Amino acid sequence: MPIGDRTLLEIWIALLERHGVGNVLINTCHLADQVVGFVDRIRDRYRIRIDLVHEARLLGSGGTLWANRSWVGGDEDFLICYADNLTDLDLENMVRAHKEFRARGAILTMGLFHAPDPRACGIAVLDDVGRIVEFVEKPENPRSDLANAGVYVARSELFDHFPPPRVGPPAVVDFGHHILPNLAGRMFGYRIREYLKDIGTVEAYHTALDQWSKRG
Repeated sequence: MPIGDRTLLEIWIALLERHGVGNVLINTCHLADQVVGFVDRIRDRYRIRIDLVHEARLLGSGGTLWANRSWVGGDEDFLICYADNLTDLDLENMVRAHKEFRARGAILTMGLFHAPDPRACGIAVLDDVGRIVEFVEKPENPRSDLANAGVYVARSELFDHFPPPRVGPPAVVDFGHHILPNLAGRMFGYRIREYLKDIGTVEAYHTALDQWSKRG
């Protein structure tokens, strides 16, 4: 989808490269051929290595991570980014915060923003030092307005907290419903100050177009 003179995906690729990321894996499913064709056209503009993987059967956000865990390899820390968000987040600053949180036992650092409607989001409750002590996906009675932004820095130890593989077709595993609530006490929250907008609806997309063009 176009955002000004670039697409949302290219904005993400440029952001990751600008903040020192050397390799990115893009998961494709719906209209995968369009994504592959676009990446082939813009690949030479960037130094970052771009790998693509096709998910023929939807596995859920957590299932996708599990299926591609070998791509992370021996890296101690890695980023997880939901690419339907538009942002100019300072990823390097978030990674620095994660390293501090890691010294306190963090497995994952979750980007957070203040949600206008907390019941429509995954909501985190933090203690006085920023540790996430509770996470609930789309709660009926939210205890906070700090919402999951879909940007994380995680340790490879994260995969130790996934459900064991089952016999037969892979189960659909949702990261927000099935994994994150069980990490309460081992996650820390990072409050995002920069622009961030989920553009998963037509209305939100048009709002983002206007806001992005006007940001200083």
